[in-house]
Amino acid sequence: MSESPTLTPAEQRVADALAAHNLPGRVIVLEQLATTAQMAAEALGVEVGQIGKSLCFHGKDSGKPIFMLVSGANRVHERRAGRLIGEKLERADADFVKKATGFSIGGVSPYGHPAPLEVWIDEDLMQFETIWAAAGNPRSVFEITPADLARTTGGKLICVT
Repeated sequence: MSESPTLTPAEQRVADALAAHNLPGRVIVLEQLATTAQMAAEALGVEVGQIGKSLCFHGKDSGKPIFMLVSGANRVHERRAGRLIGEKLERADADFVKKATGFSIGGVSPYGHPAPLEVWIDEDLMQFETIWAAAGNPRSVFEITPADLARTTGGKLICVT
């Protein structure tokens, strides 16, 4: 893995957002794809739970995007999470995710969206000193503390399981 001086435009949006929030994390480009939490954990040598999966759902009634950062060790219980959020969740297709987040599935970052999104953070991520999240590309990631992530995204903690 290396810090790449030539980031893609999507990765640069993430790097710019990290800098705008005065966060120490930097976009790191991995040598292999990290399209799943397991692949990212193996590439980084960390627990799968330390990988923050970026998931975008579609609010059934409002039609708005509902963005979640979920521990790589967890699956979202959509009905239960929807009740906690206050709206039924529907799975979003690739076009909806791209329009809402500005990123293609596999590289969706919690930063660099075209417009602010309501963010929900899996409370299980809070147990780790640092976590890793996608940085705009299936090969790129950045490291952040869960507290910094919640503070800078305005994310609300939720039990997703």
